[in-house]
Amino acid sequence: MTNPIPPAGAALRGAVDLSALVQRQAQSDSTAQGAHAASGPTDQIVFETDDAAFGSTLELSRTVPVVVALWATWSEPSKTLLASLERLVRARNGRLVLAAADADRSPQLVQAFQAKSIPTVVAVIAGQPVPLFEGVQPDEVLDQLFDQLLELAGQHGVSGSIAPSEGEAGAEPESAAPVEAPLPPLHQEAYDAIERGDFAAAASAYRTAIVQNPRDALAVAGLAQANLLGRLNGKTLDEIRSAAAAAPDDLGAQLDVADLDLSGGHVADAFDRLLTMFPGLDVDGKKLVRERLVELFEVVGVDDARVVDARRRLTNLLY
Repeated sequence: MTNPIPPAGAALRGAVDLSALVQRQAQSDSTAQGAHAASGPTDQIVFETDDAAFGSTLELSRTVPVVVALWATWSEPSKTLLASLERLVRARNGRLVLAAADADRSPQLVQAFQAKSIPTVVAVIAGQPVPLFEGVQPDEVLDQLFDQLLELAGQHGVSGSIAPSEGEAGAEPESAAPVEAPLPPLHQEAYDAIERGDFAAAASAYRTAIVQNPRDALAVAGLAQANLLGRLNGKTLDEIRSAAAAAPDDLGAQLDVADLDLSGGHVADAFDRLLTMFPGLDVDGKKLVRERLVELFEVVGVDDARVVDARRRLTNLLY
């Protein structure tokens, strides 16, 4: 994809309202989960963010432009890109910061930024998103992009800087992997399981966390995400779509496509597919679709407008 460098005088292009995302995170006590940039560990120039910590990342963008990289441990191109982004961000001595978000851990960010592939890079300036590019870009393109991003930020009154930590300025990073703040033990256990592809173990850890604290909203959303990843594991996009096209009345095939659509950010399409099928299903089929929709609602966020609409539609179909 060609790099859409924003014109220096461009207005901030907010594809989504990030405030809704932050409101959902606030219910999850995101500060306890790791506000890396605001108060966190030693490295404040390059750090990790996720669904839980993004509130502090958004607040930081009012002081300094934040480059958000959606990456994944299974994506070698995204690891390559992270190394380039980190090197070029550090070279600007705190006038830019880099927030790396693991897409597998951050379904709400993937959805909010409408990421259709990994890696995807956006900027956030004064709380507003600026879409940048998808895929890997050469250093000279990134360099030009960052210069224009700083100019754009200055025109919107965001011209602060973050003081590098001791030993940070001018130093070559040993690794592109961001620094990660400690998580509650069961959440960490689940994340570790997701990283090694053991989605059943991740789901088990989240279920235990919910038993210990039924109000743990992050664990509820995490369980839904782990289940979604587990269902998609080992299946290719072509296989899923071909199976659904060949058997439009096969509920299992349509459920798979709904999972695929939602994981790719096509939330409304996923909900519409299942809700359109719902009236023609038998009792068992309706029960399965209702349960799947409730789970997908958790992945997206129960306060999301698309979830509200889909839940209302489901209620009308049920009664």
